[in-house]
Amino acid sequence: MNIKFDPNNNVIKLCVIGMSLEDRGNVEEADKMFQQAWDEAADDYEKFIAAYHFAHRQKDITDKLKWLETSLQCARNINDENVKSAYTTLYADISGCYEELHDSDNAKKYTELSESYKGAPSDKGPFYHGTKADLKVGDLLTAGGISNYKPELQMNHIYFTANINGAGLAAALAKGEGRERVYRIEPMGEFENDPNVTDKKFPGNLTRSYRSKEPLKIIGEEAEWNKITTTEKSKWRENLAKNKGEIIN
Repeated sequence: MNIKFDPNNNVIKLCVIGMSLEDRGNVEEADKMFQQAWDEAADDYEKFIAAYHFAHRQKDITDKLKWLETSLQCARNINDENVKSAYTTLYADISGCYEELHDSDNAKKYTELSESYKGAPSDKGPFYHGTKADLKVGDLLTAGGISNYKPELQMNHIYFTANINGAGLAAALAKGEGRERVYRIEPMGEFENDPNVTDKKFPGNLTRSYRSKEPLKIIGEEAEWNKITTTEKSKWRENLAKNKGEIIN
């Protein structure tokens, strides 16, 4: 399988709404959103995400464990690169449940499983970078540019993704007056999960977003991806302006 994270997926939208309601303290409505997400989940990918969020709304630890195990089983059923980064989080959360249940053997087992999935990403790509810069094959993208989201911040890394639509979104939000471009790139050195998105809202790095201190080499350009509308672009910029969170640089 080759699953791409889609923010327009209705189950993902419901979970995002639920998280927003939870952040505002409206827990009853949040619970309804997560329940609806689970009820509407039609495949293992949607069930994996919905069960994860539903688990964290459970007051009883055995119920929380049951839903986390459901999420893990659905993730295993998928067996896709897109969800492997979530294993570390799922195993760690399950370990925490067993600790609360005073089951030290299982707590240790799942901690070890969590640790076994840590380390450098194993994603093989293809990888993309979105920008408005006019570049050509063979050019190198390097760290040190100015953040698209905080103009006072010089970035220590160069960012890229294995999700072409994610790169297209980055191109749409990028500074400059040029046309939106999505380039296929090859990392020239080691790279890591982007900590600004990993485990922030969804388990692991479902958007397959990465960063590197080493250059990225342009190896081609894409012509087709799901471009966002002018209205959607305005909403994104508005949400980014409201976001007071710190960028992990």
